[in-house]
Amino acid sequence: MLSTKPYLIRALWTWCCDAGFTPYMTVFVDEHCQIPLDYVQDGTVTLNLSPAATGQLDLGNEWITLNARFGGVPRELMFPVGAVIGIFARENGAGMEFAYEPTATPEPGEAAAAPTLTAVDQQRDAGTASAEKAATKSGRPPHLQRIK
Repeated sequence: MLSTKPYLIRALWTWCCDAGFTPYMTVFVDEHCQIPLDYVQDGTVTLNLSPAATGQLDLGNEWITLNARFGGVPRELMFPVGAVIGIFARENGAGMEFAYEPTATPEPGEAAAAPTLTAVDQQRDAGTASAEKAATKSGRPPHLQRIK
C-alpha cells in the first residue's frame, strides 16, 4: 500500500509556507542520511525548510533532498522520508509527528542493492550512536522535541 507520509509532509510544508510560518522538520539520523553530523543531537536534527533557508528542495515520495547552509557553508542534504519524525511550524508548533521507518528502498539513482550513503562527516558522535542504540533497543523512535 502506498504510504500517506510523504503526502502529509508536503501538505504541512505547503500549509506552513502559505500561512506565513516557518516549516521545521525533525529527522532521525541513521546511516542512510546525508546530513552534517556536527548538528545532530540525540540522534536527531531539526531543519529549517523555509524557501528562504533552502535551495532545490524536493519533497519526494521516498527521499527528501535540498541544499542548505550550516555555519555559512553550503551543503547538499539527502535523507529518506522514513527518517522524518515530525514537521511543524516554528511559530506555533502546529504540525504532525511520525513514526521512524527504517529505510528499505534504494537511494535515488541506485540499484535495489542495500543502500549506503556516506555522511558529510565520517566520524559518528557518541550521542548519535547511543540514540540509535536506544531506539533499536526500545523499538521506538526518539520523540519530537520542540525548539523555540
